[in-house]
Amino acid sequence: MENIAVVVLLLFGVTFLAVLSEKIRFPFPIALVLIGLAISLIPNLPPIILDPNIVFLVFLPPLLYASAWYTSWHEFKANLRPISLAAFGLVFFTTGLVGVAAHFLIPGLGWAEAFLLGAIVSPPDAVAATAVTKGLGLHPRMIAILEGESLLNDASGLIAYKYAIAAVMTGTFSMWQASGQFALVVVGGVVIGLAVGYVMFVIHEKFICDATVETTLTVLTPYASYLLAESIHVSGVLAVVATGLYLSFRSADFFSHNSRIQTYSVWEMLIFVLNGLVFILIGLQLPRVLDGLGGVPFWELIWYGLAVSLVVVVVRFIWVVPAALLPRMLSKKIRERELFDRRNMVVFGWSGMRGVVSMAAALAVPLTFGDNTPFPNRNLIIFLTFCVVIFTLVVLGLTLPWLIRRLKLPTYSPLAEEYETRMQVVNGSIAHIEDNFALVNDSILARIKDKYEIKYNRLQKTDLPLTPANADTHSTPTDIFNQFITLQIELLDVERDIVKQLRKQGKSSDEVVRKIERELDLEETRLRMDLVER
Repeated sequence: MENIAVVVLLLFGVTFLAVLSEKIRFPFPIALVLIGLAISLIPNLPPIILDPNIVFLVFLPPLLYASAWYTSWHEFKANLRPISLAAFGLVFFTTGLVGVAAHFLIPGLGWAEAFLLGAIVSPPDAVAATAVTKGLGLHPRMIAILEGESLLNDASGLIAYKYAIAAVMTGTFSMWQASGQFALVVVGGVVIGLAVGYVMFVIHEKFICDATVETTLTVLTPYASYLLAESIHVSGVLAVVATGLYLSFRSADFFSHNSRIQTYSVWEMLIFVLNGLVFILIGLQLPRVLDGLGGVPFWELIWYGLAVSLVVVVVRFIWVVPAALLPRMLSKKIRERELFDRRNMVVFGWSGMRGVVSMAAALAVPLTFGDNTPFPNRNLIIFLTFCVVIFTLVVLGLTLPWLIRRLKLPTYSPLAEEYETRMQVVNGSIAHIEDNFALVNDSILARIKDKYEIKYNRLQKTDLPLTPANADTHSTPTDIFNQFITLQIELLDVERDIVKQLRKQGKSSDEVVRKIERELDLEETRLRMDLVER
């Protein structure tokens, strides 16, 4: 009970720090790892020991599913070559070189444990990279490659992780046998994931009409996919990724508007809590981990952590150059089809921040063998993983925006794409009205046309005078449009105050008030999305 109370209190702290992080525009993934470090320094906190299998099951399926859901299938498919090279080639390359370096640098670290460490720290965290680069105008292709790499390399890294765990526990490893099993595990995981995705799609489309039930099912789906795949000894990780990609691509075919709003809100909260919990748990375990390393001087541990972190960073740059240049040298089609800027190789190499998946994998390392013999160097592996996460998030994460600005990359704004998409939606809707609504009552038809004309004018930014009599002569059309939106939001607050007073006076029931508040909330959400960023 005491442990649960401590975790809940620390989650409150994480939540308040998230608010602060948003206020000061500090990347939250970096704040999380610093929170974990700060928790480890708080004296007299109770140690928490979790079953490693529970850690893997609780945290990984929803985290991987969310990553898959927010990955664009079209962008993923269009950039499959660079994504695959990074997600498989770079992961195994990193696992191998980190393993070799760790074995020779750290006395007493066996080959199997060294490669286990390499597998744990091999997959970067795209959430961290995109959070750090938000608003810096990176080209969508670069973002797509980073996100796609993270999606697949979590899977390949965790498959390598399981083979390394097996090698430590059995004391044997066969490359040929592992390669054959790897192909079976990968194909089987993808097949199971797609099958689960199709079944869930049919259930969503044919049987479910309640938003709460639908949202609950989306939370249960990754666990179902993971457990089913693991039960037949194929990759549960790849099964979750395949399920997420399939259902995300087809979500528009079965989600109602209520389900979509509710599901996205629930998942944002769930992923926030899970990320916070991982770093709280590592913070609570770090003192115990350090106690387990009591025979090694602290400065020596820091040196090991720094050395492994530097190897992780350098290996990524070693891989990036041939992986980017060789396909272009060997294929004329690639040279003609893909724009190339050498500065993007630097950005990609510098974007190798590690995060929550690596920490969850480290926490999931078994405590003991079957005969209760302690797992060798478990505490050291967890400590070194935390060092790599801290180094890459803090050093690379805090300097990446500066690096992008120094490289003077051409900035990309999604506003033009958004404008074009919205214009096609409005024009298509207007064409449908003209082609199909000729027999509709004139007064109803006029109101419908007015609605879409307002949308069209809003897109054109010409529904307000550009030089009103009392306007600042330096105001731009965008400034005027944003002022118009801001005034509407202010009036929504006035409406809320009136509704609140009616409720307090007993002149309106709670049910009616909640319905009106929901309408006002949805309207404010729409208006805030219309605000034009400068």
